[in-house]
Amino acid sequence: MAGYPWRDVLITGAASGLGRALAEACAAPGVTLHLGDLDREGLAEAGEACRARGADVRTAMVDVRQAAAMAAWVGAAGRLDLVIANAGVIGDFDGGFAAEAQTRRIFDTNLTGVLNTVLPAIEAMAAQAPGSDGLRGRIAVIASVMAFLAFPATPAYSASKAAVQRWAEAMDASQRARGIRLHAVCPGFIRTGQIAANPFWMPLRMRPARAARLALEGIAAGRVRVVFPRRVQVGARLIGV
Repeated sequence: MAGYPWRDVLITGAASGLGRALAEACAAPGVTLHLGDLDREGLAEAGEACRARGADVRTAMVDVRQAAAMAAWVGAAGRLDLVIANAGVIGDFDGGFAAEAQTRRIFDTNLTGVLNTVLPAIEAMAAQAPGSDGLRGRIAVIASVMAFLAFPATPAYSASKAAVQRWAEAMDASQRARGIRLHAVCPGFIRTGQIAANPFWMPLRMRPARAARLALEGIAAGRVRVVFPRRVQVGARLIGV
């Protein structure tokens, strides 16, 4: 079972990049994966890759910006041991008022989309019995080390990731009493198509598979904030200062 304590997993943005890597890392016989994305072809490929590893895979075309549709999808999934709110976008890099539509899209996806995933997941988990680990469920929000830096090239992205990182960490304190853990996963630069056009230096870039392994290990260890690589976090904070 991939060495993790969860058997029923839901992941948004699962068609490519880190989302697909997370799905494949969780995939194993006895595991049920609920994978959502807007990329039909990529989602189908991710589903087949996970089925090849023995998982029961159920894919859905979902837009995290649509609250009612997300609530219906999460609610229909049945028991959920782990939910990963991974869907996100980076966007353009001019940072000016000309990028208003792009800015709104970033916040709608990275912030509202996380809320549309996590809030129904919390309510669903609160109604289910504890699992073998004594918890009703775990929820991981994919933030970024950019949450620690007000970076002029990506103002909306940095702000949206900072918001979900702080929110998840604060929510964990109250939800523990209900048997639900929340985790803020803050990875550094991952080698995906989304960062290919970034017009700035990206040190210590890692492959999605390694990032997925580090994220899941941190979640399984119960860390509220899962940050990697540490050197990128330190660098971001120093640049911020």
